[in-house]
Amino acid sequence: MYKRSLALAFVGLIATSLWAAEPTQVLIVVGPSSHPPGSHEVAAGGRLLKYCIEQSGVDDIKADVVYEWPQEETLLDQASTVVFLGDTFPPQRMPETKKILAQLDAMMQRGCGIVCVHYATGLWGEDVTADGDHPLLRWLGGYFANGTCPHHQGIAKVFPQATIKPAIGPHPILRGWKSFTLHDEPYILNYFGGPENRPADNVTPIATSKLPPENPHNEIVAWAVQREDSGRGFAIVMPHFYKNWENDDLRCCILNGIIWSAKETVPDGGVQVKLPELTRFQPAAAELKPRTKQRPVGVK
Repeated sequence: MYKRSLALAFVGLIATSLWAAEPTQVLIVVGPSSHPPGSHEVAAGGRLLKYCIEQSGVDDIKADVVYEWPQEETLLDQASTVVFLGDTFPPQRMPETKKILAQLDAMMQRGCGIVCVHYATGLWGEDVTADGDHPLLRWLGGYFANGTCPHHQGIAKVFPQATIKPAIGPHPILRGWKSFTLHDEPYILNYFGGPENRPADNVTPIATSKLPPENPHNEIVAWAVQREDSGRGFAIVMPHFYKNWENDDLRCCILNGIIWSAKETVPDGGVQVKLPELTRFQPAAAELKPRTKQRPVGVK
């Protein structure tokens, strides 16, 4: 009896060790995009994020990039967080939207994180109810309401100079980056729900900007949510232009958000990754393509 108990304990220790050794998995989902080369560049952006995540210095973290919703349920089951890039929230533009949303709901209920970058924060009027309800509002804490939405209209406009400032507070996503100014399209008047459109108590502003220049208001352009299901969400409404991935502070903020959403510890100095030339990630823009054919970094 003693030997049997000892053997069972040994097997349990091995199983625990194997489970503990599993890496944190980041699933990057690239959705459809019809923007011209040089703007959005969601496929190249996904490859860039994979590279940065795996070079982040965070122990045992891996990233997968997919260009359609995964048919392999193991990718969904293993994901610690899912990152979306595309023209509006990709599940709404992909085939079998209802099935994808149901699978996402199951992921969120088990505490999986979610991150939406730039237009992936967006929803069309046809995607939401008359009062603006959508699961993304709960999963992410807010969204960009496209001008077709009946309940609320956000503003999408390219600003020659938009100064982005970190919010005041101790949130881990705020570590290691400072104010920066970009020629970009940070969405404003984002939707957080309710008649007064205020972030819920579990939603934390991460970055703000005084926009528009002719009538400046303190607009929230990045935010984080700690959900009741233990999951975390992060949204940022930039970058529109692919070249802006070169901005170290913007990139640090986004990487911090991804790492935090995966329930990993954000380093005290933030996630700092030295970026190779943007051409390495194979953007569509002709002026950004490498002169010699090469495999995108981090892509097999």
